Amino acid sequence: MSSSPASSPASAPSHNQLDTKAQAWSALFSEPMSDLVKRYTSSVFFDKRLWQADIAGSLAHAGMLAAQGIISAQDHASIERGMAQITQEIESGAFEWKLDLEDVHLNIEARLTQLVGDAGKRLHTGRSRNDQVATDVRLWLRGEIDLIADLLKELQGSLVDVAERNVDVILPGFTHLQVAQPVSFAHHMLAYVEMFARDADRMQDVRRRVNVLPLGSAALAGTTYPLDRERVARTLGMDGVCQNSLDAVSDRDFAIEFTAAASLCMVHVSRLSEELIIWMSQNFGFIRIADRFTTGSSIMPQKKNPDVPELARGKTGRVVGHLMGLITLMKGQPLAYNKDNQEDKEPLFDTVDTLKDTLRIFAEMVGGQLDPATGRKEGGITVNPEAMEQAAKKGYATATDLADYLVKKGLPFRDAHETVAHAVKAATSHGVDLSELPLAVLQGFHPAIEKDVFDALSLRGSLNARNTLGGTAPAQVRAQLARHRARLG
Repeated sequence: MSSSPASSPASAPSHNQLDTKAQAWSALFSEPMSDLVKRYTSSVFFDKRLWQADIAGSLAHAGMLAAQGIISAQDHASIERGMAQITQEIESGAFEWKLDLEDVHLNIEARLTQLVGDAGKRLHTGRSRNDQVATDVRLWLRGEIDLIADLLKELQGSLVDVAERNVDVILPGFTHLQVAQPVSFAHHMLAYVEMFARDADRMQDVRRRVNVLPLGSAALAGTTYPLDRERVARTLGMDGVCQNSLDAVSDRDFAIEFTAAASLCMVHVSRLSEELIIWMSQNFGFIRIADRFTTGSSIMPQKKNPDVPELARGKTGRVVGHLMGLITLMKGQPLAYNKDNQEDKEPLFDTVDTLKDTLRIFAEMVGGQLDPATGRKEGGITVNPEAMEQAAKKGYATATDLADYLVKKGLPFRDAHETVAHAVKAATSHGVDLSELPLAVLQGFHPAIEKDVFDALSLRGSLNARNTLGGTAPAQVRAQLARHRARLG
């Protein structure tokens, strides 16, 4: 009589085989996973960056299990000792990441069991990889958001530095990329400070929703063990716990929301990049970017290409693409956890890396490097005030000022608008600026025009006249600079 499957030697792997060859879930299966499937489903070679978060979450979980009497104090001490050694091994590069163990969680757990025996196996009590990975990603992303907040502050500081040096520099303000009205170059730079300040606010708002604990939700339904999830949240510095176990393990809103905030931040970078590229071109010549942020041409020796802004403009599409990918990833998933969610990590990781690298390089490219000898930032953007002012004169940038002048003399604005259009047409035909037309010619368009019109028609007069909150008058710009300095510290 043949042996039953349960007692067959072929179907009962040894303890050693289970430790070294089999997955944590493999006792149910009658054949090993194929190498192709191992490679296709493994995430260890990109999710290993979560190792610090994984160990932190495991230590908090272990401490709670011991406090609740679910594991012994001795097991807890062994887990802490083993995790300390694993930390040292990973930091030194001695840790061996194994494809057979699928992901960061099982690699660390297997090594812990090697080091401390059964205590390592007890660590997984009351949790699942589903709530474990959700916790790890949240912990990791929280730390990255904090780094991004610092980089956003640094970039804002660089823009403020440039603005402070150029409050009185006149730049042609554009609408439709046509010369519209003169503005202070500093005012223009501070527009981007406002954008990046909103980005920083958004990141902090996202952080609040990231910083919530899924751990203890187990696979999808919670657990029968008497866990103290609030204790784990406090240990990890989290603001609370996820209130529904199904949602806790399957939610990736926080990753999508972060990537949306990152996409908008990159859009702001891209807009700044576009302007730097235009301003640097020979047709404009408004600014110069330090040579270390540009490249030359392989056949045209005269060229200096703005590669950093161009590449940042391109990388914006990459980050926005990751946002679309994450939204599409989640749109068809039923509750609760599905293997699809393994695909959340690479786009999220790349979004974080791209945004951090971009903010870091832009902060230096705009503001320059700190010179230890002088204590001042050197390099960065260099402004050409003469080119900017000449460009502002070419586009009749003070035409609106002439209309406002006539309104103050009693004309309805629409009539003043039409009158100025005729004046601009005359100036165009003579190839001169409005301010260069003789007084007699200007009076021919309306008798209310007097000698004081030339104050209104000058670029400097136009700038100074816009002395309302949020306006481009140097006095207002200096007030805004003081506000930003106080805010940024």
